[in-house]
Amino acid sequence: MTQGAGQGPEVERTATLRDFRVPAYVNEAGPYAPGAHSADTAPPADEGYPAPGAGYSDAYTPTERDLPVIHPGDPLQTGLDPTAAAAPQTATGPGPLYVVGDVHGYLDELVAALQEQGLIDAAGQWCAGTARLWFLGDFTDRGPDGVGVIDLVMRLSAEAAAAGGYCKALMGNHELLLLGAKRFGDTPVNSGAGTATFQAAWLLNGGQKADMDRLQDHHLQWMARLDAVEEVDGYLLVHSDTTAYLDYGSSIEEVNDTVRETLTRNDADEVWDLFRKFTKRFSFRDEGGADAVRSLLDTYGGTRIVHGHSPIPYLLGEVGSEDGDESAGPVVEGPHVYADGLAIAMDGGVTMAGKLLVRQLPLEG
Repeated sequence: MTQGAGQGPEVERTATLRDFRVPAYVNEAGPYAPGAHSADTAPPADEGYPAPGAGYSDAYTPTERDLPVIHPGDPLQTGLDPTAAAAPQTATGPGPLYVVGDVHGYLDELVAALQEQGLIDAAGQWCAGTARLWFLGDFTDRGPDGVGVIDLVMRLSAEAAAAGGYCKALMGNHELLLLGAKRFGDTPVNSGAGTATFQAAWLLNGGQKADMDRLQDHHLQWMARLDAVEEVDGYLLVHSDTTAYLDYGSSIEEVNDTVRETLTRNDADEVWDLFRKFTKRFSFRDEGGADAVRSLLDTYGGTRIVHGHSPIPYLLGEVGSEDGDESAGPVVEGPHVYADGLAIAMDGGVTMAGKLLVRQLPLEG
């Protein structure tokens, strides 16, 4: 697969109207990367996301870009040995378990990572037999081919099932964002921080017109039916590093049912509130982070939590201005284990020249 296939010319990020009402496709949003916006259009550092170490208030709303900017710097220490051997596979029973971090439309990088792990062959076909593969959500936005990523995951799901394994996926906040932008467009929602629309939030957070143009009913139906939480082999799999899942049920089944029912009701304000809560992050970091993880494990089961959503560079790096050498991106070699060893972060920061992570569980090193 050729790098950059289907990207088209790079375009500049659209300016944002202050009341967040952006007419459909006034401008295309360009690829997301540090430095992609100017000082005139950049959101204030204290709006839309908390400062490092800060929590989220009930009024938090993701109407601004949800991540600060990190200084490029030295390699980041993730607490894992990237050269460690994978765990041996048993001859009987379920196949090995793999997880995939945030993809965000980077189809070529995803294909390369899946091939590196021996899950697909040179033709892009499933070749891992009874292996089990979980995507942690956020397939679209910021990168060039989000719909292509969804098509690949849907196809691999069928191929893996036919081989005795499986390929499954979780609901990320960007799936909720894309569904909302498609369903509700510029319909105003009660954001808790002034007027907001899904369309504007989608553009602010890397929405790609090419993806919206190519979306079909089967893509929308597939996204709307994704689970939000699953427990596999003692790992609690979620997209976001937040305790907001507890607002939707006291069991995995109840959370997943509540999320699906919310989407089925098709109420813009309800879906916005779901998106807002799934966009919260950093609950497992800093003081009290391990206790936050335990609150989820005690409720839903499992002994460790595995999540995407918050790029590892932001969990570990210095957050500051955009000044500096933008050519030297963050270096992420593997997942980040933290919160007293209870949490595993899988978003390697592919949108900021990081790494798209595909790893086998359990981790070694």
